[in-house]
Amino acid sequence: MGLPTTWGFQKFKDFVPTEDALAVSRLRQAGAVIIGKTNIPTGLREFQSYNDIYGTTNNPWDLGRSPGGSSGGSAAALAAGFGPLSIGSDIGGSIRVPAHFCGVFGHKPTLGLIPLRGYSLPPAPPVPGQGDLAVVGPMTRYASDLALSLDVIAGPDEEREGIGYRLALPPPRHDHLKGFRVLVVETHPLVPTGDAVRTVIGRLAERMSKLGSKVAHNSALLPNLADSARLYMKLLNAAISPRLSSGAFIEAQRLAAALSAGDHGLGAERLRGTVMSHREWLTVDAARLQLQQQWRALFREFDVVLYPSAAVPAFPQDHSEPIEARQIDIDGKAHPYLDAFFIWADPATTCGLPATAAPIDRSATGLPIGVQIIGPYLEDRTTIAFAELLEREFGGFVPPPTFNLI
Repeated sequence: MGLPTTWGFQKFKDFVPTEDALAVSRLRQAGAVIIGKTNIPTGLREFQSYNDIYGTTNNPWDLGRSPGGSSGGSAAALAAGFGPLSIGSDIGGSIRVPAHFCGVFGHKPTLGLIPLRGYSLPPAPPVPGQGDLAVVGPMTRYASDLALSLDVIAGPDEEREGIGYRLALPPPRHDHLKGFRVLVVETHPLVPTGDAVRTVIGRLAERMSKLGSKVAHNSALLPNLADSARLYMKLLNAAISPRLSSGAFIEAQRLAAALSAGDHGLGAERLRGTVMSHREWLTVDAARLQLQQQWRALFREFDVVLYPSAAVPAFPQDHSEPIEARQIDIDGKAHPYLDAFFIWADPATTCGLPATAAPIDRSATGLPIGVQIIGPYLEDRTTIAFAELLEREFGGFVPPPTFNLI
């Protein structure tokens, strides 16, 4: 999710927001200066960006709608023209959803590719280390700037792995869309995809086919998305459970103990993840390793997977509490708010894969719609290059009505 620091990049006569301490150090070497701050939700916990200190960040395309979260302030600032580069963070779609909602590009890198030193919630110290799911990554208006910023901030932490390792990412698999083998996944077995998103992704698939991409809409190699989502919910809440107070953790234990053994709803799995023991976590982690092997096999047959960033375009602001009781409208039917967004973060986050969010079209009501491009482990340059090719052939960022380039 994200920390709100904005930087100027004098080298490019423009602005770079960033949030990671090591990235800050590297950007300083390139001539960066602080120019301001972007906004995030309280506790970095959701898909809007509001809090009691800085108020509410609105979507530049429709001020009554969310810009996404937790890196919603970064996406809104980019879309509104405040600067060309920003760095958000992502454990549950916090780069990909804001990019989708605001019509900009975002890259969730391979797990561990960009150091997390300095990325911690107070009062935790900014020590070197790597999270289990969380990453930080660049957000831009143009796909080529993703590659540029990745070159600046990627690499092992100089105080840890960088003592003995150097980064050498493989080049993109192809230089033209014609060479790409693409698997398009438009739906999920647990939560529906809204018609606006499904239609736009389908239209993109048709365009790519006409240009010579080898496009498939199903594959026996695709892992079971329902099982994967349940696994992810456990890992996600296990990763964020240290944020809970002692009292909240005890209450979570009580609620988890009351769950029926047959309840495998996503909310139930999140609750189990919050309180599971290290022994239980190791069992879940072993299942994740098997899932990673399945994705590795899939990427021998395909170069990228196109997948929704969210089921719907930007939704109207909803600050009601508790967050667990919220609903989101998908084609006229209400669905659990957290389930409807978290499931799309799953495959890339659970298995530590790179995923580039790219704007591809707009809805009938004029709202941006994007897609996430998921690629093989450590092949970040392939997903970013694919986003650049989409931008070149079909267009990318379009200024919203509020756009005001500085």
